[in-house]
Amino acid sequence: MEQTAEGLRRAQTMVDRWIRSTGKGYFSELTNMVMLTEEVGELARLIGRIYGDQVAKEGDLRKSLGEELSDILMVTLCLANQTGVDIGQAFLDGMEKRERRDRKRFEA
Repeated sequence: MEQTAEGLRRAQTMVDRWIRSTGKGYFSELTNMVMLTEEVGELARLIGRIYGDQVAKEGDLRKSLGEELSDILMVTLCLANQTGVDIGQAFLDGMEKRERRDRKRFEA
């Protein structure tokens, strides 16, 4: 589990380096929150077309699920960087909470 957290920390650092060098700086936290919402909407649209009852229109399936999930992760890591959140530690804390809270939740 610690390896996963370390991988998330490395991803967070990679995003920060890219934003500062290539991206030329972060958008505001509010703008990134709006972008995150947009990206989740794009994922929802794609899942609806692939797994739902709607028929895909031309261009609906241009992006893959992996690409959309990656976009969401990128913006999430930007928000973590901007707000001082160690996403690796936050992940570990969240998993620990779920282990404690849900240990017997799904037993029949």
